[in-house]
Amino acid sequence: MFMLGMPTLIECGDIESCAALCQRLGLQFIELNMNLPQYQADTIDAAHFRAVAQKYGISYTIHLDENLNVCDFNARVAQAWRQTALDTIALAKALDIPVLNMHLSRGVHFTLPEQKVFLFVQYKAQYLSTLRAFRDDCERAIGEANIRICVENCAGYLPFQLEALQTLLESPVFALTLDTGHNHAAGQADEPFIFAHAERLRHLHLHDALEKRDHLALGTGEVDIARYLTLARKNDLSVVLETKTVAGLEASVRYLRKMQP
Repeated sequence: MFMLGMPTLIECGDIESCAALCQRLGLQFIELNMNLPQYQADTIDAAHFRAVAQKYGISYTIHLDENLNVCDFNARVAQAWRQTALDTIALAKALDIPVLNMHLSRGVHFTLPEQKVFLFVQYKAQYLSTLRAFRDDCERAIGEANIRICVENCAGYLPFQLEALQTLLESPVFALTLDTGHNHAAGQADEPFIFAHAERLRHLHLHDALEKRDHLALGTGEVDIARYLTLARKNDLSVVLETKTVAGLEASVRYLRKMQP
């Protein structure tokens, strides 16, 4: 049976208010969003977060900063992002966190008169070499711990990103996240790759979408929610109800309860 969780919400200013909401809605975990200042790996008090988890009977996953770019061509910038990831792995070990969710950066592109040129394509050998080093650093840091770094689909994977994903998946510590709203907005373009690697799918960001409007409450858009719930059950995924407001989260929980009386 899959686990249901919630994202950290702007309306909930600290971890205890998030945890209280999580418990009230009958959810099982919170995805800590490292874009927010209160959820930085180097400032989180692990003992406090563990105590909050025990008090409310919940657990955590982590969403790494969306700006994460471990292959930046500025070596100092890239090193800062790599160290952020390694610090987050250490935090995950301290809090028994099984899933770190990450985006795969497209990097910078140059817009020419007739095409876009992505610098990670133009300098692909350097890009993939740096990515392999990051992958191997993460594998060493995780060791035997039950932690997976799950790469999330966003705006439709470009060919060079699919090659990068294959490179990351050569390590057992990397896995996949399927985001239903992003997938819908991209015209289901990422499903063939993800379903071809279904054995590596670990995490689901479940939310509705309508045309280009994303992160809607369940049942208010065009996404086939029942299909993805079946997928979650079949693959024992952790599922984040990834709306952006308390009201949207509450509506999503009510929708699920109607589907599963």
